[in-house]
Amino acid sequence: MEKPLILIADDAMFMRKVVKRALSQGDTITLWKRETGVEAVEKYKEYQPDLMLLDITMPERSGLEVLNEVLAFTRNAKVIMCSAVGQEQVIAEAIRCGASDFIIKPFKDEEILKIVTAYL
Repeated sequence: MEKPLILIADDAMFMRKVVKRALSQGDTITLWKRETGVEAVEKYKEYQPDLMLLDITMPERSGLEVLNEVLAFTRNAKVIMCSAVGQEQVIAEAIRCGASDFIIKPFKDEEILKIVTAYL
């Protein structure tokens, strides 16, 4: 079976490292990491990953803007939104727009691994 391809889009290097560490505890997974919303959309279109982990707060384009562009490109894209506590309204909007799921930061490695595995 081919390794799943996951795109991590988060402007915080620390969070990208946390997600990478969490995912390395499961099966080997190929990762691309993007720091801006513009880069995230470009790389999504280029590689068409199996799953995208997308921060709500991104420079250049918000996570919601990225989500809408990704879903316009691939209607059945699997996108898990990542947000900090206190962004419940934005999370609700992301789900209405078509996000597959969400996870609240900070999270434990087991939580991210469990949710990612459920969508692969």
